[in-house]
Amino acid sequence: MEELLTLSPFVSSLLALLLVSPIIVYLLKSKDRGLPPGPPAVPIIGHLHLLRPPMHRTLHDLTTRYGPLIQLRLGSSLCIATGSVDMAREVLKTHDTSFSERPSTVAARHFAYETAGFAFAPYGEYWRFVKRLCMSELLGPRTLEQLRPIRRSEVTSLLHTLLEKSHAGEEVNLSKELIKLTNNIITRMVASSTAGDEAEVSRRVVKQVAEVMGTFNVEDYISFLRGFDIQGLNKKIRDVHRNFDNLLEGFITAKEKARSAATAPGGEAKERQVKDLLDILLDVAEDPKAEVKITRENIKGFILDIFTAGTDSSAATIEWALSELINHPTILKKLQEEIDRVIGTDRLVGEADVPNLPYLNAVVKEIMRIHPGAPIAYRISTQETTIGGYNIPANTTVAVNLYSTGRDPKYWADPDTFRPERFFEESYANLDVKGLHYQLIPFGSGRRVCPGVGFALQVVPAGLAALVQCFDWKIGEGTADENGRLIMEEGDGGLVSYRVNPLVVVPIRRLDPFPLI
Repeated sequence: MEELLTLSPFVSSLLALLLVSPIIVYLLKSKDRGLPPGPPAVPIIGHLHLLRPPMHRTLHDLTTRYGPLIQLRLGSSLCIATGSVDMAREVLKTHDTSFSERPSTVAARHFAYETAGFAFAPYGEYWRFVKRLCMSELLGPRTLEQLRPIRRSEVTSLLHTLLEKSHAGEEVNLSKELIKLTNNIITRMVASSTAGDEAEVSRRVVKQVAEVMGTFNVEDYISFLRGFDIQGLNKKIRDVHRNFDNLLEGFITAKEKARSAATAPGGEAKERQVKDLLDILLDVAEDPKAEVKITRENIKGFILDIFTAGTDSSAATIEWALSELINHPTILKKLQEEIDRVIGTDRLVGEADVPNLPYLNAVVKEIMRIHPGAPIAYRISTQETTIGGYNIPANTTVAVNLYSTGRDPKYWADPDTFRPERFFEESYANLDVKGLHYQLIPFGSGRRVCPGVGFALQVVPAGLAALVQCFDWKIGEGTADENGRLIMEEGDGGLVSYRVNPLVVVPIRRLDPFPLI
């Protein structure tokens, strides 16, 4: 359940017939004992008619009205939604062992190669092994440091593009450029490649995966409709999965050939100096002493996880940050002054500078509070559990709304106001985003916390800092409201929170000489 199904006329007619059919028994009526409160439901579809994209905003409105823990009936399925810091803490910390699984939808099963990936793998030996591998090797500090030049070169490439636009006085679709930035970074970190058409195919397919993964599929919730594919969504899932599988096979096959050539007699090198993520995964797959034997499908599932988790959410976070800064010129000016003071104007700010820029870090925290990249963390109960005094049955989907935790008035003053200065106040100064402070958990928390925290905290602050150091920004035509401010409405982004309209701006060169020249 990531976004609302926009019901086709056929589906609407089908459900209308079901509602009036005398042979249909209202299955949900007797199942509410001990459950949290919720909105009034209707037969068969339950609360589906209440859900509207963006889903995190809808759930926030519902929990504001009906309580910090509510029940929603989605067809024959039960979903519990949290709307407060305290309820999120109970799910992700107090009862973490009871919510150690993620719900598996039709789309998730396809793209995870059933359970071969990491994000949707069942909690167990394989999942624990891959998490350790991820945290220590794949996305660990050493690997991220070794691959830093890749991220630096892609940021530099984006700045050159923006400089050309600035010289010409042209608008640029920065949303598109930021997706290109993060996708290129991940492609090169995974397989040391962004060759021509391959990079463009990767960006297109990653976008399609995020969309279909985040599309509400009625078959996940109304059992007697399974197999009919009344939305045509399952066919699209299969098509997108086939395209991504072809892309991944291309990456793996090319890597295997390169590794074979490098280790053959007369090869260029016995071992790469800096290994990309695919090298690391293939090393593990070929290691006879590995704790868990990983297969080709495990490798493809994990690479897909990295692409889908790292591309859109990081790009969207930078996009929202720059949007808020453009709408708050005083805050933008203050950030630029900090960068000028600490870095100067003759070199480009980089990842190593981020710890020395406290206002930049406050801006990033505030963006992740008010615009979390992936605003809902989904879990499924593995056993009957009590949350907030209510009974949560086993096999119940729980939607932990990170958008709501960042706006809980019990923990945040002026929760809807973009104000980075709050993080210099005593009550907020020690908060971080790594999952320990439940009022600020943009990456989730507990066993299923996002393993890409370290990657995001390298890419987002450094990328944002470079953009505001090098350019001022003029709002593009047709993207401002009547007051001349950027329209900040959220769109239907599926798993990720996007602007409803692309961020179209004119970059204005700020430094002379430009630090890249």
